[in-house]
Amino acid sequence: MPIYAYQCGSCGHAKDVLQKISDAPLTTCPSCGAEAFTKQVTAAGFQLKGTGWYATDFSGRKSPAAAPEAGAATASSPAAAAGGADA
Repeated sequence: MPIYAYQCGSCGHAKDVLQKISDAPLTTCPSCGAEAFTKQVTAAGFQLKGTGWYATDFSGRKSPAAAPEAGAATASSPAAAAGGADA
């Protein structure tokens, strides 16, 4: 069951509520009793666990594309130096 964040527009009371998706949204504030208790939009908080999943979607290993970039930079440096000597 998901946890929904609610906040009262009248008194500012905030509360996290564990509800079924099919449950009707709460409208009455438990603190002041006003009909201004609304759901807040919040970021989903979950983490994938197990083999093959990374917490940040990156393994931390160097990608094969990183090696050619270093080689391309050294290859362009002599050409840039030669172009600079002509100018």
